[in-house]
Amino acid sequence: MHAAHAEHSRRMFLKTAAVGVGAAVAPWSVLAHAPDSRIRVGIVGCGGRGTGAAAQALAADPGVVIWSMSDAFADRIEQSIKQLLGLEQKNRVEVPQERRHVGIGSIDALLAEVDVVLLCSPPGFRPEQLAKSVAAGKHIFCEKPVCVDAPGYRSVLESVRAARAKGLSLVSGFCWRSSSPERAMFAQIHAGTLGEVVGVHSTYLTSPLGVRARQPGWSDLDFQLRNWQHFTWLSGDHLVEQAVHSVDKIHWAMGGRLPTRCVGMGSRFTHDPLPERGDVYDNFAVTYEYENGPRCVLMCRQQPDCYNINDDWINGTKGYGWVNGWGPTHWIKDYSGSLLWSYPKDGPTPNMYQVEHDTLFAAIRSGRPVNEGEWMANSCMMAIMGRMSAYSGQAITWEEATQSTESLRPADLSGTLAVPPVPRPGRRPVPQAPKV
Repeated sequence: MHAAHAEHSRRMFLKTAAVGVGAAVAPWSVLAHAPDSRIRVGIVGCGGRGTGAAAQALAADPGVVIWSMSDAFADRIEQSIKQLLGLEQKNRVEVPQERRHVGIGSIDALLAEVDVVLLCSPPGFRPEQLAKSVAAGKHIFCEKPVCVDAPGYRSVLESVRAARAKGLSLVSGFCWRSSSPERAMFAQIHAGTLGEVVGVHSTYLTSPLGVRARQPGWSDLDFQLRNWQHFTWLSGDHLVEQAVHSVDKIHWAMGGRLPTRCVGMGSRFTHDPLPERGDVYDNFAVTYEYENGPRCVLMCRQQPDCYNINDDWINGTKGYGWVNGWGPTHWIKDYSGSLLWSYPKDGPTPNMYQVEHDTLFAAIRSGRPVNEGEWMANSCMMAIMGRMSAYSGQAITWEEATQSTESLRPADLSGTLAVPPVPRPGRRPVPQAPKV
């Protein structure tokens, strides 16, 4: 399966099944000790990813009830409910009109009604929504990316620490971390099968995402939200929104080490000059530099009629490995070509999106919280760092990137929101951190 099909499949509604109906809604304090009690789940962002996450939550635990929904648009809520009512678990979809909350600030009403929240709205809102969810004491599934700029990254880290202090579970939407072949492959890497990692080459070469032409009655905000992948303040650009999966695999291969510096480049060659195409690039290339020499390279693009591939080559002092998730093909060889390890062709390949939710609800039931926040935030910040370098045309250090005060979110969302100009390298300075 090539990358374009893969991303399309990820965004599609995933039909899953589970059986059983729990008892009446139990106080949250007893859920970990009452496996048959109901868990009220709220969805924030009811598009394809939010609806798929809801289906997977239903399949993960027989006590899950889809209880409340929040979205900027009423039609997205109605469409999501219609799809969920086509599942075998439709009797656990209980979202009457009074629990269908419309508007970009409607998460507040939802949080008062649920035990668990699935954060699946455009990532430009994610840091604020994550902070509110933790403050309200909710367990969280948080889609990637979790932020689009450095202030958002710092906010997410604060929420991660607060969630840990409260004993809340926080599971990330970085799905490859829940894939059995990838887990086995990276376990071999960390065990030293290919030696010390000295370089990674990752690709995410795919086709453009769709757009929605402006309709009568839409405000500027409506128009940009309907095309959120194409506006940097909402998506972070496709390096941050889509290819962040590949950045995360670089971060994983490097054992959580953070780059000291990166040099990125990018541009916009093939996107039509349509307002709905926003201000995003259609290609990036980023080199991440690490202390003591390792360099990791990411290439990504969203261009039509081109060669597509989504894989990772990892080089070490003893050999090299190939990660091709859509094969799935995963192996490690030495430099003579001899096979050192491979994932069995008949090895288990459970649905990685389902595994994410199985992990979350098992942690909730057991009372043993799981928190994936730090690496989740750092992978996103690495992608942001690459975009900052590409947009500015300058090398940027980790410290410069993470301490930046540049916020992408418009100051006022209620009035005119012009389509921003496409960034031009060499004419956009690296955002500076405040002087101490």
